[in-house]
Amino acid sequence: MKQKLIAVTMGDAAGIGPEIIVKTFANAALCVEQPSFVIGDAGVLRRQAAALDVQLTIREVNSVAEVAPEPGVLEVLQVPGSAALPENLAVGEVSAAAGQAAFDAIRMAIELAVRGDIAGICTAPIHKEALGAAHVPYPGHTEMLADLSGTRDYAMMLVNPTLRTILVTVHCSMLDAIAKLSVESELRIIRLAHRAMRDLGIERPRVAVAGLNPHAGEGGLFGREDLDIIAPAIRLAQAEGIDASGPWPGDTVFMNASRGRFDIVVAQYHDQGLIPVKLAGVEDGVNITVGLPFVRTSPDHGTAFDIAGKGIADPASLQLALRTAHQFVRPQAGHTFSTGA
Repeated sequence: MKQKLIAVTMGDAAGIGPEIIVKTFANAALCVEQPSFVIGDAGVLRRQAAALDVQLTIREVNSVAEVAPEPGVLEVLQVPGSAALPENLAVGEVSAAAGQAAFDAIRMAIELAVRGDIAGICTAPIHKEALGAAHVPYPGHTEMLADLSGTRDYAMMLVNPTLRTILVTVHCSMLDAIAKLSVESELRIIRLAHRAMRDLGIERPRVAVAGLNPHAGEGGLFGREDLDIIAPAIRLAQAEGIDASGPWPGDTVFMNASRGRFDIVVAQYHDQGLIPVKLAGVEDGVNITVGLPFVRTSPDHGTAFDIAGKGIADPASLQLALRTAHQFVRPQAGHTFSTGA
């Protein structure tokens, strides 16, 4: 690898992904500091630049070897064999074509990262309904990245300047999330949280584990999952030398972590972990997939169909995610963590 390149996947073309990518690459200083290129549809990005009246040259490349980042230029690697998206693609609407194109870009990025052609991936937002419309067999980025890279132990982590949280369960219903909880799954995520913080440079990470039920079950009065599943996993982690504690009530543990009492919080389900992070503002958040053999980050927001095509999308979270990816790129394999905190 001639330099530590990060591939930015275009995301869903009907959302704000193309807009925030164009705005990011129009930032000359950022492009010099963070050598990157885009995997996606050059036509979509060219039309987006024109709509925003941004002075940005869209240059197509045929391979990573051709990438030569320079200010004022957005280099785009088209997925071989993928059809160009139509010029009249409706923005702000679910599209099977956009879902398929988004998946094709991510799959190619994973192949390049696993092969070592790139140092990592920064993913623009995808739309789960569009993926479904295209019959893509994954509910989101995290599952896609793990499966296609052959990664067994992985997790979604969200960070902002004051809080880090990692999820035991991700894209599933509440009923399924509860059913998926086990001592083994809890211990696996606690270990990943510990390793992630060690990679960040924290010598003895303090891992707080959130309870599932109100008041962490109140001694079994409000359910036994905290007693029978979460607490035993914490004890096993402690026996391995991990500074894990809990289960802590979910209504206070995130507040205490944001005030510096803990380094990371293990959340039991999607909204339990994401709401506290996003309360600080999505522009300050970064999504990281922990456990992959390469760096992967993404902005802490979705496709924002409601504002797509209006030219008002804020690129701050994507820019932070890109900086984060570069900050934690390493020459050796076996990455387990990168963060924007």
